[in-house]
Amino acid sequence: MILERILQFGKKEREVTEDMRRHIQLLCDACNTFKTAMEKQDRNLMREVIDLERQGDSVRRDVISHIYEGAFLPYLRPDLCKFVEVVDEVFDLLKDTASCYLDTDLPEPLRNDCVRVALLNFRMCEMLLITFEAMLEGRDLREKTLAIRIYEKKIDDMKFDIFSQAQEVGVTDFWSGKMLSDLISGLTSISDMIEDASDHLQILNLSTR
Repeated sequence: MILERILQFGKKEREVTEDMRRHIQLLCDACNTFKTAMEKQDRNLMREVIDLERQGDSVRRDVISHIYEGAFLPYLRPDLCKFVEVVDEVFDLLKDTASCYLDTDLPEPLRNDCVRVALLNFRMCEMLLITFEAMLEGRDLREKTLAIRIYEKKIDDMKFDIFSQAQEVGVTDFWSGKMLSDLISGLTSISDMIEDASDHLQILNLSTR
């Protein structure tokens, strides 16, 4: 049965689900912009990631406000809000990682692997949006959430190699090394939060059956 039929969506519910969709789409756009900025070494493009995070934060506030104005049944509201907050945490980490990039120079030996991780993060966001759409339509989520886990595992496998390569890169001082470490940590941790968001979609899906 389609989720919208179960919940008997009204105007408020449709507004919330549309804003949630827009929130995830903005995150996809931000991850894609981040990837492209790394590929092109374009700092102006990287600053657009920070602007997209601000837009995402505005959408998040709208979603939470509409939910607590009476959209959806009360028992669903905490899970809906939690999902939106987790997506917002991905945005926050992406923004912080973009800021680290702007404050440091990514060594050339690390660039290809870091771009690859950024691409996988973007693919995970795309799959999160597909999973959200599937949930609204009442379709099975297992294959989609499995795909997200596979992406996350690939990034996790790459993380050790990137840090190992980073140890071979000379840095001028402690703070340069710290900023590089923060950049790599942020970039390789985004996938963990996207997987968390996927898990919350599973919870929402089960709670509507």
